[in-house]
Amino acid sequence: QLQLVESGGGLVQPGGSLTLSCAASGFTLDYYTIGWFRQAPGKEREGVSCISSSGGSANYADSVKGRFTISRDNARNTAYLQMNSLKPEDTAVYYCYARRIRIYWGQGTQVTVAS
Repeated sequence: QLQLVESGGGLVQPGGSLTLSCAASGFTLDYYTIGWFRQAPGKEREGVSCISSSGGSANYADSVKGRFTISRDNARNTAYLQMNSLKPEDTAVYYCYARRIRIYWGQGTQVTVAS
């Protein structure tokens, strides 16, 4: 079965950090662009970040630039989203995807930033 599984979400205080993981099973991520979207209640899905198949190029939404870092470990078949200096407005369900010819989506992981 081909799937992506996110983990690492949770409740964190403003200013805190979380690292999300996106692990692939049933296929290898080596040749896929990997990215993260998020969706907050009542809002449209927003692209957060993506990284090229080689890991040599990454892009970030302006809202997270300088605070979030995307990375990948092809040997572990896993991608990561390191989130620092979290704000309440970062609260959302975070989804990872892997895109090549087709796109695979994870099931999402909840991130809540609140005191």
